[in-house]
Amino acid sequence: MKRVLAICLSIAALTMAATAQEKKTAAPQKKAATTAKKLELKDLPAAVQKTIQAETKGAEIKNIGKETEDGVAQYEVETMLNGKHRDFNVDTKGVLLLVEEETTFDSIPAAAKTAILKKVADGKLGMVELFKRGGETMYEAGYTSKDGKKHEVLVKADGTETKD
Repeated sequence: MKRVLAICLSIAALTMAATAQEKKTAAPQKKAATTAKKLELKDLPAAVQKTIQAETKGAEIKNIGKETEDGVAQYEVETMLNGKHRDFNVDTKGVLLLVEEETTFDSIPAAAKTAILKKVADGKLGMVELFKRGGETMYEAGYTSKDGKKHEVLVKADGTETKD
């Protein structure tokens, strides 16, 4: 009986040590990927300020962060316009890279709606955003699946799902 108890305690100790080590090594990677430096408009280069001012007419700036995405240093600007989220990214030279704007599900093209509903299935649809990058317009929808997990889907206007 003592031997069985000793084995069980040893297994539990090894499991706890392995879990603690796994958390230590995983945490810094996650933190590095999500860390964005919080900034104010006055702290940014003139070209970036000009673009942000042009894009935020009538909007409230909620946050400005600097990040590197796919090797490109950029500023992410989070705003609210007429009660809806509108976020955009600007590179260090002031070039507008992408815009994400909250929209209504009813305002997106029929093919995109169909593709999103197919993906959501029996889940619950959340916020839908218009996603513009490089002259292409896409639609991103957040949803909660039937099992309670949160997901996102990005589709082109023709309903084609994309990861990019």
